[in-house]
Amino acid sequence: MKFTDFNFHENLLEGIAASGYENATPVQEQVIPLILKGKDIIASAQTGTGKTAAFLLPLIEKLLTQPSSDHHIDVLIIVPTRELAVQISDHIDGLSYFTSVSSIAVYGGGDGSSFVQEKQALSKGADIVVATPGKLISHINMGYVKLKELRFLVLDEADRMLDMGFHDDIMRIISNLPAQRQTLLFSATMPPKIRTLAQNILKDPSEINIAISKPPEKIDQQAYVIYETQKMPLVRHILKSVNYKSILIFCSKKQNVKNLTRDLKKAGFPAEQIHSDLEQAEREEVLRGFASRRIPILVATDILSRGIDIDQIELVINYDVPHDGEDYVHRIGRTARAATSGTAVTFVSDKEHNKMAAIEQLLGNPVPKMKVPDQLGEVPEYEPRRRGHGGGSGNRPGGFNRKGGGRPSGSKPQGNPSRQGTSHPENQQKGPRPVVQLRKPNGPSGNESPA
Repeated sequence: MKFTDFNFHENLLEGIAASGYENATPVQEQVIPLILKGKDIIASAQTGTGKTAAFLLPLIEKLLTQPSSDHHIDVLIIVPTRELAVQISDHIDGLSYFTSVSSIAVYGGGDGSSFVQEKQALSKGADIVVATPGKLISHINMGYVKLKELRFLVLDEADRMLDMGFHDDIMRIISNLPAQRQTLLFSATMPPKIRTLAQNILKDPSEINIAISKPPEKIDQQAYVIYETQKMPLVRHILKSVNYKSILIFCSKKQNVKNLTRDLKKAGFPAEQIHSDLEQAEREEVLRGFASRRIPILVATDILSRGIDIDQIELVINYDVPHDGEDYVHRIGRTARAATSGTAVTFVSDKEHNKMAAIEQLLGNPVPKMKVPDQLGEVPEYEPRRRGHGGGSGNRPGGFNRKGGGRPSGSKPQGNPSRQGTSHPENQQKGPRPVVQLRKPNGPSGNESPA
């Protein structure tokens, strides 16, 4: 299904398009219609399946088409960690960019100014509040949190919250909510304690079980564990070592796209770039050149990880580790299309180990670690569990929009405004990296790409 098939509000569709989304994932296809019908839901779905957008999109749609009075909170999303609260809040900002929907993330560890901002939103009203249990309880204890007219409750990563000892906090929060509400519970696993929680808080729920989409086997997946400063030398080495006619390089930030394209051109490689700072006509011209192979190397943000319809991309390089499993599958799915095979290479810097481990856990298998060329020097060991190998940011997103505020009509989001959260699981792989050389695809295969 395409997102246009859901008949969303035109302003929401504009945010979806700006976020680079075109086709719905399986969990979105199943969950969105049920939420729009007002059903309670219990869903087994991991981060990386598209579940965040699966509940955000229909909730934003309801806020736009079924508005309520001001001065209260409409949607409460409870999450286990501040990193996930920030990531979901960023995702809301992207999808609701062209609407008046307001949101705020409420979590521990902030300074005095963040507390004032949180108190203002919780007491005067915000459309959507994303909160960790402990911090929200602290505000509730002060008596000003407006929850009596709440319409929608979401528990995300419910199993993780129970494992962290948040059961009593969750039940305390729910005791402050109206009985008449729509409740959505998402959990990666369904142990008995989750079933018990669901029985206590859900009414006649629909149950959905979704696994992450897996890349087709015809994609030759590889990863290099290196330091950040070794990324540019390694990409130059790879481009000199292979003779591909169509190469797509993904960066997570548009500034990285600009810097990498500049450096590649200086090194004599015929590379062009595509990101949100380019006008639509410029993007279309670059894409035409890339599709015709007049431009052999294209450096892009995630704006191209979905919806691009070019069949002959032979090599995809993840210059930065994608934010989550879904983004990884979408990125590498740009190759091995139309009954061809392809290669997908991911650079894993010393600060991206946990991100890569989270992706590998969702995929169910480790991505083979390749031998780094000797001329690049010493490289780090792949150790995701070590402190400091970050996957998320604890920084607070930009200012909270008061209810009804919104953004100027027609303004343009910078970069990919939508971003789903990642978890940071324990690494399941140890031992030396296998010594494997970068290799070209071994000819066509009959499998179809999921993307």
